[in-house]
Amino acid sequence: MTDNPDVLILGGGSGGYAAAFRAAQLGKTVTLIEEDKVGGTCLHRGCIPTKALVHAAEVVNTVSHASSMGIGATLGDIDIPAVHKYKDGIVDRLYKGLQGLVRSHKIDLVSGTGHYTGSTTIRVNDRTITGRDLVLATGSHVCSLPGLEIGGRILTSDDALRYPTLPGRVIVLGGGIIGVEFASIWAALGAEVTIIEALPRLVAGEDEWTSKQLTRAFRKRGITTLTDTRFTSAEQSDNSVTVTVESGQTIEADVLLVAVGRGPRTAGIGAAENGIDLDDRGFVKVDGQLRTNVPNVYAVGDIVAGPQLAHRGFQQGLFVADAIAGTPRTPVEDQNIPRVAYSQPEIASVGLTEAQAAERYSQVTTSVYDLAGNGKSQILGTSGGVKLVRADGGAVVGIHMVGERVGELIGEAQLIVSWGAYPDEVAQLIHAHPTQAEALGEAHLALAGQPLHAHG
Repeated sequence: MTDNPDVLILGGGSGGYAAAFRAAQLGKTVTLIEEDKVGGTCLHRGCIPTKALVHAAEVVNTVSHASSMGIGATLGDIDIPAVHKYKDGIVDRLYKGLQGLVRSHKIDLVSGTGHYTGSTTIRVNDRTITGRDLVLATGSHVCSLPGLEIGGRILTSDDALRYPTLPGRVIVLGGGIIGVEFASIWAALGAEVTIIEALPRLVAGEDEWTSKQLTRAFRKRGITTLTDTRFTSAEQSDNSVTVTVESGQTIEADVLLVAVGRGPRTAGIGAAENGIDLDDRGFVKVDGQLRTNVPNVYAVGDIVAGPQLAHRGFQQGLFVADAIAGTPRTPVEDQNIPRVAYSQPEIASVGLTEAQAAERYSQVTTSVYDLAGNGKSQILGTSGGVKLVRADGGAVVGIHMVGERVGELIGEAQLIVSWGAYPDEVAQLIHAHPTQAEALGEAHLALAGQPLHAHG
């Protein structure tokens, strides 16, 4: 325990604890301040518990379609408390492992709400701690809309992870990543789901082809999607919640999930009040090395504008720790950070969309390989495809995938885009048969003018 560590970190989520572990590995004394539990949103209220529910929903879907494979399986009642126990067990085991890593790295973990007081100093409980370097990693919070009061039958994603019963009818306000994941979960568990999205399409940050594929798949699953539809109000009673949209249409459901995004947790920590520059949305302003305007103060993770992804936070935490220790690594551009939505079907992408590439390059070529030609996808009973975006007759600058389990392909896709591979180079690689990874190879064969299992 010291009040003058080499590295002081405010926030023990993905970015914060990654920075702590790496700095400790590099021989630095580290103090980590966390007001709740190490692991942050990702472990306790986001990635891990949500994906546990996704897997439970996949099991339900598999059992429901077992007869199509000649297997006589019957789906019984869904025990929601038992599902939560399964989910919470996974989180608890990972949390215990993380606590062990904190101890093994000899990190001084301080439990309490830290307040930035200037320079590289944090006040927490009755301690004033000043590091040689300070890393701000306070994470994000759920957002709502003006006039929309959370509570009762109006839920955030945090509430949805703990909801004690299975609602029969659900309205999801927001068609981004969080919205489409929860819509998929509830639909698989038997709920009637309606998504309301103000923008013209679902997952609007993704390629337009991806949005169309997902919307079509949702329609087949019975999920209603209302895009270009603006929310105006919500009223709840003892038994239901009624949402009114701009056209005057009303929709009634058992619960309303507010999934309109997450904002940076910078208000109330003393950052703006004590000289840290924030933008108009509350994100910490940083340079290309994640340095703030205050010397020796860095910021990582969800408080830095860009994709709010746990693996982005991990990478930024490692980057800053290495920079502090004098062993800098090459920063990863946000556009080349892989993105996955664990909806049913999954969507996964890396690099530029077709529209983004068209703004940057004089010539853009695209190719789509349909998963109908992939043996493993036929076995899994999934549809979708792989879309490639090529710039100026050269490298592949974007890869977009839709289909069950395509998130497992994103590692190779990231290598292709990050290393600037050409289609004919990837086409020479051998992909094991039968795997969904073959779809990536087939897509590059087609774009290289050598289609094997593709038409046209």
